[in-house]
Amino acid sequence: MVTTPPALLLVGHGTRDDDGAEAFRSFVADLGKRNPDIPVGGGFIELSPPVLGTSVADMVERGVTDFAAVPLMLVAAGHAKGDVPAALAREKERHPAITYRYGRELGPHPSLVSVLERRLEEALGGGPVPPEERAGVWVLLVGRGSTDPDANSEVHKAARLLWEGRGYAGVEPAFVSLAEPDVYAGLERCRKLGAQRVVVLPYFLFTGVLPDRVVGQSREWAEANPGTEVLNADVLGPTDELAELVMERYREALAGDSRMNCDSCVYRITLPGFEDKVGLPQQPHFHPDEDGHDHGHGHHHHGSHAHTH
Repeated sequence: MVTTPPALLLVGHGTRDDDGAEAFRSFVADLGKRNPDIPVGGGFIELSPPVLGTSVADMVERGVTDFAAVPLMLVAAGHAKGDVPAALAREKERHPAITYRYGRELGPHPSLVSVLERRLEEALGGGPVPPEERAGVWVLLVGRGSTDPDANSEVHKAARLLWEGRGYAGVEPAFVSLAEPDVYAGLERCRKLGAQRVVVLPYFLFTGVLPDRVVGQSREWAEANPGTEVLNADVLGPTDELAELVMERYREALAGDSRMNCDSCVYRITLPGFEDKVGLPQQPHFHPDEDGHDHGHGHHHHGSHAHTH
């Protein structure tokens, strides 16, 4: 008898925006088509159908008992850390026969950072942007915003990874809600840093109320500040990179491989400007005050897996 692999259950924030909810649903359907051997479903925590419980109940009815849940979220804030595990625990109470594993959020993975770069290039007219033009462009990367400092710091991290090695004047983080700087303050900050062209880049997977608000606020600021050219870039959208990353998180969840942050490690992944570091063995470095004892200083974990990719 052929055993079915565990189902992939995608968990979304939920949105009041019909197009945004539809984008999530069609992405889930597309992932199912791409992976015909795996049962794929998805649901929202709040605000829009299908709610997570309905999706799980449908799949249980089709005979699924084992789930790997992946939050379709860029940063782990209250939803990914609290609401999703709570919702999964509730489903386990409703359907005692099921087992589930919980994967990690998508994070500022290099493949999504390269999609951000593509959206940036499209906003600047499409195609690669020559270095001399990049040097005059500032980017305002606008995330969702949260009351969780760790979640907000992930948007800063994405901004830094987008800036590294690409030659843009700067990438400033901002937030659409719950955290400072907001879009207006972020644009003002770019202007004070001397920006004459700013691309406002939404750090969102799909269209929705919040990305629309980002566009509205940046246009409002631009009208009041005619000396600064403001361009709006598109959301990440349902790209091949996103589909592949979700499957990577699915496989990670199944392998129980919750690891320290190696997604954007220069020793594992080719990052712009650091191509020569991939696969380098890590040498211990000594400090005079350590009298010869090597404590590895955080690099030793790469020694063992530098060549595994």
